[in-house]
Amino acid sequence: MATPIQFVKMHGLGNDFVVVDCVSHPYNIEQLVNAAAFLCDRHFGIGGDGLILVMPSQHGDFRMRIINSDGSEPEMCGNGIRCFARYVYEHGLTDKTTFTVETLAGLIVPVLSLEEGRVSGVCVDMGEPRLQREQIPMNGPAGTVENEPLQVADQTFYVTAVSMGNPHAVIFVDDVDAFPVEQYGPLVETNPIFPRKTNVEFVQVDTPQHIKMRVWERGAGITLACGTGACATLVAAVITGHAERTATVELPGGPLQITWSEADNRIYMTGPAEEVFSGTVQIA
Repeated sequence: MATPIQFVKMHGLGNDFVVVDCVSHPYNIEQLVNAAAFLCDRHFGIGGDGLILVMPSQHGDFRMRIINSDGSEPEMCGNGIRCFARYVYEHGLTDKTTFTVETLAGLIVPVLSLEEGRVSGVCVDMGEPRLQREQIPMNGPAGTVENEPLQVADQTFYVTAVSMGNPHAVIFVDDVDAFPVEQYGPLVETNPIFPRKTNVEFVQVDTPQHIKMRVWERGAGITLACGTGACATLVAAVITGHAERTATVELPGGPLQITWSEADNRIYMTGPAEEVFSGTVQIA
């Protein structure tokens, strides 16, 4: 028997999600997880890069589960967490403007900016970057991964690896707009050196304060934006001497402001989240 599910469609810089409130409604979580690929299908479902489940938590104010459009479950999503934060405030699940969200990458702390009672932006404490190879994870000798050569098909890329709770392989290129992300992104994502696959960022540094990035997301393919990827990109750009610790990361969907704080070694991401429409969908 089909189950009616209430949802809201949201996006952060075009990285779009189907958001379902599992706090107010006693939905079957596994049924929703199993339906993620259908819900995210742009022809037969609602359409989205992922499904976000808003859930109660025993360790924070809320718990976020995110399921990619291919049905896999990543540890975290930077654009998703901003959408999550705006949703819980504007849909009356909290009156706090700072709260904790449990994720597979640990507790994340969004801070909301308000204008006339509406959320105008979200700054997220994304935690500390993880740079050791085993933390990515990435096969090979212990230590950090900075401009390490990686043979992929007919190309040798120089990879800098960063984990923001999920894995990222950052590759600097001369012209990111012309780069064939769709060709090489999946080959890097599934390279055996990454035992849990990886997100792949192709990055062009314009100035130390302005970086352009395109992304191949693990489990979703090309997306218009990736928040954790923007954070990983800034870290990689700093440790390779390309950028300062605060910069604008320009994605196809728009800009994010990223700061890697010297005071506490944490990454702070600031950007928008928008609600597009809401509705009800039937899932089997």
